[in-house]
Amino acid sequence: MILRYPCGMTAGPIFRLNGEVVALAGTDPTESLLRWLKRRGLHGTKEGCADGDCGACTVALVEREADGSARYRAINSCLLPMGQMPGREALTVEALAEGATLHPVQQALVDASGSQCGYCTPGFVMSLFVGHAHGELDDHTTEGNLCRCTGYRPIRAATQALAAQPRMPDRLHAALVDARAPLPSVALADFHNPVTVEEALALKARHPQATWIAGATDLGVNLSHGQAVAPACISLDRIEALQALRIDAQAVTIGAGVSLTRLQSALAGIFPSLDEMLRWFAARQVRNRATLGGNLGSASPIGDLLPVLLALDATVHCQGPGGTRALPIERYFEGYRRTARADDELITAITLPRDPARRDAAYKVAKRPSDDISIVVAAYALRFDAARRVTHARLAYGGVAATPMRATATESFLLGKTLDAPVITACVERLQAEFTPINDHRASADYRRQLCGSLFARHAREHAP
Repeated sequence: MILRYPCGMTAGPIFRLNGEVVALAGTDPTESLLRWLKRRGLHGTKEGCADGDCGACTVALVEREADGSARYRAINSCLLPMGQMPGREALTVEALAEGATLHPVQQALVDASGSQCGYCTPGFVMSLFVGHAHGELDDHTTEGNLCRCTGYRPIRAATQALAAQPRMPDRLHAALVDARAPLPSVALADFHNPVTVEEALALKARHPQATWIAGATDLGVNLSHGQAVAPACISLDRIEALQALRIDAQAVTIGAGVSLTRLQSALAGIFPSLDEMLRWFAARQVRNRATLGGNLGSASPIGDLLPVLLALDATVHCQGPGGTRALPIERYFEGYRRTARADDELITAITLPRDPARRDAAYKVAKRPSDDISIVVAAYALRFDAARRVTHARLAYGGVAATPMRATATESFLLGKTLDAPVITACVERLQAEFTPINDHRASADYRRQLCGSLFARHAREHAP
């Protein structure tokens, strides 16, 4: 069933859960969907970390595609505030079985002995359910789900068994057949959900202390832990103008609200550095909600995608009461989580110039390959002439300063030189001296400095002509 608001009528905030319409009046908009489910007595969805790291709280959210069709997306319910739920549809693990008959996903896990204590199992089930529904079952389907007792071999065996079975449409997949109407403009208390950029800016003018919130994969962590982030929130995740993605011969323009999952698929092969970083960016549940605009808006010094944008000479497009403007990425970061974007502006798009002669790559060092905060991120883009001399150099890093930064002194040193052994050695020494990183629980400052040099040496070995 599709949720519709009759023309000329104002319906109370509602959403659809496991096929049932649920009224949201009186709901705290900053409460996570996970905690809300618990209070409703739906205990199948588990709370593990409440940070979006473990996947125990995975549920399936129905997302409307550009053509009006719908599909399921696995998301972390611990990060999704109830303020973003009006008009949406979600499924939890309770919806899968029919009486005593298990869903094929559940049966596959049973047959493979893929559950021991069972705490993480509902999250695995929901990730597998989404993969099964859309024929996308492989070892990456459950990459955002952690298990501490069974081990992954039986879970992967269940995944492989499911992938080998003929996929038969069931009642849950059939529910996606009808086209979905666009999500409505609606507010839940002081949590606003505009559908146009103009409406969002007008709300910001009326509520200047409100914060923008996109996929909620960053601010959702604060809300999940009961931390106040602002007196009001203006959600950007249902503004169609922010979902635009244009790929031209000269450049790619990415709407600030495009999910990283869509970005990963649509831009595959165009920017190798972006391909590589998206591969290790958090987990699928996070990428299904995270946006490039959100990564720029939070301006974290360890934001994985920000050094890539620096290396690719991105342009950040903003819109505010005074109109629109384009900010070159090198002028965007001004200090720790401070940017050139005015508080009453929102990021609308990011443009990445295409250059077939450019050789770009990115590297992430973390304590585990994916679903982890980086120690150091490096992104490089070099161009060479016919004599193999460097004619263009961008060496960008995250995790080594208060902002993502380019190694501009080393870039200047590189111009006009060939990447022979003495030049690489000199660059390594210069890069180790160019930044003053901090010591923290993830790594020492000395280790980070060494990474700045060794990652460039690796890049030179792999990509020099």
